[in-house]
Amino acid sequence: MRAITVRDREAGVSGPALEDLPHPHAAENDVIVRVHAAGFTRGELDWPATWTDRAGRDRTPSVPGHEVSGVVTELGYGTTGLSVGQRVFGLTDWARDGSLAEYVAVEARNLAPLPADLGHTVAAALPISGLTAWQGLFDHARLTTGQTVLVHGAAGGVGSIAVQLAREVGARVIGTGRAADRDTVLGLGADVFLALDADPWTAADQVDVVFDVIGGTVLERSAPLVRAGGTLVTIAHPPTVRPEDGRSVFFVVEPDRARLADLAQRLRDGRLEVRVGSVRPLSEAAAAFAPDRRVERRTIVRVAED
Repeated sequence: MRAITVRDREAGVSGPALEDLPHPHAAENDVIVRVHAAGFTRGELDWPATWTDRAGRDRTPSVPGHEVSGVVTELGYGTTGLSVGQRVFGLTDWARDGSLAEYVAVEARNLAPLPADLGHTVAAALPISGLTAWQGLFDHARLTTGQTVLVHGAAGGVGSIAVQLAREVGARVIGTGRAADRDTVLGLGADVFLALDADPWTAADQVDVVFDVIGGTVLERSAPLVRAGGTLVTIAHPPTVRPEDGRSVFFVVEPDRARLADLAQRLRDGRLEVRVGSVRPLSEAAAAFAPDRRVERRTIVRVAED
């Protein structure tokens, strides 16, 4: 099969290449998925799990990409809950070969059925962003109706979904980003927009939750904004600051089949929008890792036609 591989950690974004690899093996409780569309994160090339397995052993050449949408072609021993020919989408394991390939082996519990009226391209953009937004807001920050949440990076993949989910539960939403993101973020349902490079942060004083995807000084400046009992949640890096009389939480997204199904239903109902931008063929996926320009929406790799 054809796949995007990385072999040299020092090569950075020039390292990914398209090559032929053996067909993946379905281990116990796995399925093999014929990939139709795949999502990736540019920062994957810095993740230790891209280069080593769970025991710390080199696993190159490895295949990046951890969001997948496609069709089940094979079941591993003991696999239940899915069937050959079924449309599915979800997350691949961080320390196994990923989705930028024609086929991928995935633990069945990491996948959810994909409704027939949702396309693979949209589905491949949902797992990491959707699950991260949900888990950050509700599992970790325990956001509820009537509270105020400050979402940094509100026009991005995770932030844009966080704005919509928070708004739907009846929270007051303050979104941040570049000045050019103002109309986008307000259009997603935010009550207030703050340009990080221009607007004062006074409108964000004393919020119940901060959801941060940026880190650095933005994260540090956010701690004093959280009122007593509130929560600062970040996916950028473990925080070095904590709100006074509050909590700081760093987390990595986890697979959740039931939540994926719920998010897919929200897409079908029109309650949720996933912002897909560039769609590239697998042959151009290696170039998509290069940070040559700011990408407003998610880049998705189309591996096979729907």
